[in-house]
Amino acid sequence: MSGAEDSLRESLFGHTPVVADSAFVSRMAYLVGDVTVGERASLWPFTCLRGDGDTVTVGDETNVQEFSMLHGADLGDRVTVGHGVVVDYATVEDFSLVGMNSCVLRDATVESGSIVAAGAVVLQEQTVPEGHLAYGAPAQTKPLTDGQRDEIARVHEHYVDLSREYKETGRFE
Repeated sequence: MSGAEDSLRESLFGHTPVVADSAFVSRMAYLVGDVTVGERASLWPFTCLRGDGDTVTVGDETNVQEFSMLHGADLGDRVTVGHGVVVDYATVEDFSLVGMNSCVLRDATVESGSIVAAGAVVLQEQTVPEGHLAYGAPAQTKPLTDGQRDEIARVHEHYVDLSREYKETGRFE
């Protein structure tokens, strides 16, 4: 992993963001403090990753889309974080999808292979069970359908491919 050199990646409290060389990080993303970004991950314009009170970890092939904010968050591998999401001191496990304009609050856990629907609010200390859909505010859960499982894979693959294209062409980087 390489160090962070540009002005939108700042050291704080003795920690400097660490970003894998293969990751795509928009020059319009803001990373500060104890932040780690994994292999082939992507951070799109206007994302904010604040590692100023706890670690922010973005796993391999995880994408964080425009206007999302991660603060003390732990994202596993192959996670999709949609536009305008807040993950605040919470965990999202591998191969999950967090839909647009949703919130995952302090000490909540989204277990592997789950979806948080657009606009949902996963409350403090709530757990979304593995392979479930969380919907509504406050979030209720139900098992995923096969189509929803397929959607997690489709969106993940799309963003891995798209970020590779952006990285190869130098767009926003």
